[in-house]
Amino acid sequence: MKNLLRKILFGNIEIKEYSTITIEGEIKEKVFLKVENFLFDISKIHWLLSLDPIVFGVWFKNNESKIALDEKTWCKMYLGVSTKSDFKIAKKNAVAIIMLHYFDKIEETDGTLYLLKLEESKIYHVNLLKIFLLFNKYYKKPKLSFKKYKSLIAAYSYPRRVRIISFKQDEYLNIFPMDLLGEFNEADYYVFGLRHTNTTLLKIIETKKIVVSEISYKYKDLIYQLGKHHGSSPPTLDSLPFKTIQSEKFGFYIPEWVYNYKEIEILKTINLGSHMLLWGKVVNEKKIKQPASNLYHIHFLQYLKLKSIGVNYPLV
Repeated sequence: MKNLLRKILFGNIEIKEYSTITIEGEIKEKVFLKVENFLFDISKIHWLLSLDPIVFGVWFKNNESKIALDEKTWCKMYLGVSTKSDFKIAKKNAVAIIMLHYFDKIEETDGTLYLLKLEESKIYHVNLLKIFLLFNKYYKKPKLSFKKYKSLIAAYSYPRRVRIISFKQDEYLNIFPMDLLGEFNEADYYVFGLRHTNTTLLKIIETKKIVVSEISYKYKDLIYQLGKHHGSSPPTLDSLPFKTIQSEKFGFYIPEWVYNYKEIEILKTINLGSHMLLWGKVVNEKKIKQPASNLYHIHFLQYLKLKSIGVNYPLV
């Protein structure tokens, strides 16, 4: 019955919760933030950092922001497909609209990371009846409401890049993938959202050290194999199915197939709910080989919407 319903609603496309893709060239989606009467293109300066509640981080340099967000501030985020930084086009083509409320902030001398909590979301990927049927047949779980399901679709209506995290303390080590993190192209900061159930979190907070690596989508199987160790005992160095190198400053183990890595000193932590925010400064960067196409996550409905308008990110 499920197969028949799938074919009627979505054709022969395999239904997954999230689609794993790679992107050749620029990301097609744009994200705009409306705060009072101000509009900002935050496509490259926003990151998803927590899932329960859903919390985004948005970075504004001091010379760019014309407003000061606080506890009284409400914002609206528009996620859509556009080839230009044009709010009118993005608003018209929005696949998700998110209402956000100020949660917290991290202030630095050159900018501020604002943390915004999702309060409500609207999604327009396909007919709402199809979305409801999809939820009831495929995704309904005891702790996942339809409202929460919509929020996750909205949050993953922009590609979330997957990177590899490395950590080491004495004989303990862990290497695992993450997509709740973000780098700052014009500043040496990095932000992470780690689940409280991650067995390495407390050790990272204690040592204030972490290494993040960029990887090619071609190593998807190895990446997801590492993902099994988020909340369990990590593998030993000898049992890893690949060779490793050690980072220059911290001596953390890194897969030999990464194309660059950054060593991060953790400066601050904030409890976001299901995830802990780690705010850090890059203390060393090493480029190992030429950049390659990365691995990204988007929601299945976002992939379906893109496909319907002729945007075909390759599935991997």
